[in-house]
Amino acid sequence: MKSADSLGDFHPERSNWLRLQTLVLLRWLAIAGQLAAIGVATRGYGITLPLGLCYLVVGAAVIANLVLVSIYPANKRLNVIEAFVALLFDLGQLSVLLFLTGGLANPFALLILAPVTVSASTLPLRATVFLGGLAVAFVTILALFSIPMQLGGAAFQVPAIFGFGFWLSLVIGIVFLGIYSHRVASEKRSMSDALLATQMALAREQKLTDLGGVVAAAAHELGTPLATIKMVSAEMMDDLASQPSLFDDARLIHEQADRCRDILRSMGKAGKDDLHLRQAPLSAVLREAAEPHLDRGKTVIFSPAPAAGGALIEPEILRRPEMIHGLRNLVQNAVDFARSQVWVDSSWSQNTLTLRIIDDGNGFSPQVLGRIGDPFLRARREDSTQRDRPEYEGMGLGLFIAKTLLERTGAELSFANASNPFPTTGERPVRSGAIVELVWPLARVVAQRGQALGENQPNA
Repeated sequence: MKSADSLGDFHPERSNWLRLQTLVLLRWLAIAGQLAAIGVATRGYGITLPLGLCYLVVGAAVIANLVLVSIYPANKRLNVIEAFVALLFDLGQLSVLLFLTGGLANPFALLILAPVTVSASTLPLRATVFLGGLAVAFVTILALFSIPMQLGGAAFQVPAIFGFGFWLSLVIGIVFLGIYSHRVASEKRSMSDALLATQMALAREQKLTDLGGVVAAAAHELGTPLATIKMVSAEMMDDLASQPSLFDDARLIHEQADRCRDILRSMGKAGKDDLHLRQAPLSAVLREAAEPHLDRGKTVIFSPAPAAGGALIEPEILRRPEMIHGLRNLVQNAVDFARSQVWVDSSWSQNTLTLRIIDDGNGFSPQVLGRIGDPFLRARREDSTQRDRPEYEGMGLGLFIAKTLLERTGAELSFANASNPFPTTGERPVRSGAIVELVWPLARVVAQRGQALGENQPNA
C-alpha cells in the first residue's frame, strides 16, 4: 500500500482535518436526494429507468455508510488515504448512477463537482489532481456511453450541441472549482499558521518580559541581604586573620556573595520590575528593540526629532511586548539586507508618531511590493536574497508577524523602496534600499505624564 505522503506533500498535523461524520452526513443527504429524484422521475414524470440497478447502486452507498458508522466512532478524523478513498467511492457511485439514468442528459450530473470540490478544500494537491482527472474521465465516458432514459416509450435524447456544451461546462467547472477551492483553502491554512506563529511570538515576548522582570525584582530584593552577608563576612575576615582555616571560610562566603550579585546583574538589566518600567522614552524603546542586531556588522543610526508642531521633549511611550517584538523583526529584516547601514528615523507631532526604518540594500522586489506583509511570501529579490543572506528562506513570515503585532498597537504600516529598483552604481543614493514606515496615533502609544502609576504588582 502507498504511504499517505505518496498522494502529495502535506503537513502531518493537517492529515486528519476532515471528520468522518461530515462525509457520512453528506452521503446520507446525497442518498436521500438520489432516492427522491428516482421516485419523482419514475412516478411523477413517467420516466422509465432500470430501477433494480439504480436501487442497487444507491444501496451500496447505504451499506458503506452503515459500515463506517458501525466500525468507527463519531469523532473519527480521516487521514489523507481514508478521505481520498471515501471521495473516490462517492465519485464512482455517482458516476455509475448517472450512467444508468441517462448520462449527461440527467440534469443532476452537475453533482459530480461535489467530490472534487471537497477534495480540493481538504486534501493535498496531488490527490485533488488525481480525483479531478478521474472526474473528467467519468464525465467524458458519460457523454459517450450511457443508458438513455425512456420517456413515453422513446429514448430521451438531447441535441448533440447541447450535450457537448454540458460536457464542456462540467469539465471547466471541475477545473475551475478545483483550483479555486484549493487556492482558498491553502491561503486559509497559511493564514491560520501565520496567525498561530504570531500568537506564539507574542507569548514568547511576553514571557521574556515577565522573566526579565522576575529576575530584576529578585536582584533588587536580594541586594540588601547580600550586602549584609558581605559586610558581616568582611568583619569576620578581620577578626579571623590569625586563624587561617576560619579566615578562608569567611573569605569564601564573601566571594560567593559577590558571585551571587554578579549572576543576578547578568540575568536582568532593568532593575526592579515596577510600573515605571512599563514606559520609557522613545529612543530607549527603539534601542531595546534593535539591541540584538546592533553588533552584526551593520551600522544602525537612530535619529529622533520632533516634527512641525511637535513637543521638543521626546515622548515616553508604552513598552508593549507587541511593539518591541514587531520593531525587532523589522530591524532584523533591514539589517539582513543592508549593505552597511540602517537608519531608524522617528518623529512626533501633536497627534502622530512616525517611524521609518530604511536600509541601503537593494530594496523590495517590485513585483511583490504590494503584497508584502502576507504570510509565506518571498519579500526580496531572489538573486540578492541568495547572495546577501543565503540562510533566508524568503517566506515573509517575520514581516507578517511584525505587521500583525504592530497593527495591534494602532500602527499603520506601508512598504516602499527609497530609489529606482534598478539603479546603476553611479546614481545609487546613500539610502537606496527598502523603507518601512509606521504611523501611530500618539494617544495610542504615548504614556501619560504625571499620571499616578499605582502600586507595583508581583509577576505571576
